[in-house]
Amino acid sequence: MSYTRIPCTFMRGGTSNALVFRRGDLPDDESRWPAIFLAAMGSPDPNKRQLDGMGGGISSLSKVCVVGPPSRPDADVDYSFYQIGVADEIVDASGNCGNMSSAMGPFAFDEGMTTGADREAAVRIHNTNTGKIIVSRFEVRDGTAAVSGNQAIDGVSGTAAPIRLEFLDPGGAGTGHLLPADGEAESVLDVPDIGKVTLSMVDAANPCVFLEPATVGKTGTEHPEALEADEDFMKTMEDIRRAASVAMGIAETPEAAGGIPSIPKVAMVFLPTDYTLLSGQTMQADAFDIGVRMISIGNPHRAVPLTGGLCLGVAARLPGSLPARIARQREGSLRIGHPSGLLEVDARIEDRNGTPHAVHGAVIRTARRLFEGHVLIPS
Repeated sequence: MSYTRIPCTFMRGGTSNALVFRRGDLPDDESRWPAIFLAAMGSPDPNKRQLDGMGGGISSLSKVCVVGPPSRPDADVDYSFYQIGVADEIVDASGNCGNMSSAMGPFAFDEGMTTGADREAAVRIHNTNTGKIIVSRFEVRDGTAAVSGNQAIDGVSGTAAPIRLEFLDPGGAGTGHLLPADGEAESVLDVPDIGKVTLSMVDAANPCVFLEPATVGKTGTEHPEALEADEDFMKTMEDIRRAASVAMGIAETPEAAGGIPSIPKVAMVFLPTDYTLLSGQTMQADAFDIGVRMISIGNPHRAVPLTGGLCLGVAARLPGSLPARIARQREGSLRIGHPSGLLEVDARIEDRNGTPHAVHGAVIRTARRLFEGHVLIPS
């Protein structure tokens, strides 16, 4: 067996890991990319471990990013995200990964793809999946993106240098509309084999569906492993997700929605109440404003996907939405409680001629290069 060697960087971004490629190191023919990405990650693997590749066996550790020259004048770089299936051959480019977005600015800067910063960089990233601009702000030290710092994020051990991500005009990232279900902030959806379900369908940073835990027989405080072990619950959430996908105009049929697993994401949101974190510590009710348990690519997330958290932050500020009714109303950032701890999101909504408009969503993350070298693709 021989190998094709492709330069690659392995990075952590927020609570995710991914292989990061420079656009110029991949074949010009993009139809060849899916086979490369699958082989690099070790997918498909019916054992769901990806031992023959760089993947980590769960959706947050099975990702690929490609960074290259900008295709629009208001950006410094283009960034494309690919969610790689673990047990199947899915290479899904329908949505963005907010967590890995936090690694893209420092990566581009350190690769010399953008310059001109002395002490602080502001890299304008064009996410090709959503067509949106993300501004990445981070400290520069000795000509490279800062790594060490005092910023901690729940779900990642230790501390690192902070990275501020500003998602500009995030509404309609996947559907073209902030409220893709006929402009309604809250809807009653008739789901086959389940019945009528009250939920909110919002598209900001990525399309998401929010419902109350009691709707599906849960409290919302369950650990991801317990949710994943409940096959009936997982099927119900997938059925709701697929029905919402059709209602949001993402897929034409529930069957077609099954082939677009990354969007919309589906989540239970709940009132602040004490619950046990994955670390074994207690999350006190007064420490957060709204709780979430989100499913991403068929897996209950161990924290919360960043784009999902941003969408929830926007949704909680939308008058009449289910998250707005549930969230503890307060000024400033929204504190979201998830299985690993907290995520703080700053979101702003404006009324424009009677229609809500998402101005921005912002969050602080950290990122780090973990490995540089070549990924080996069997040929």
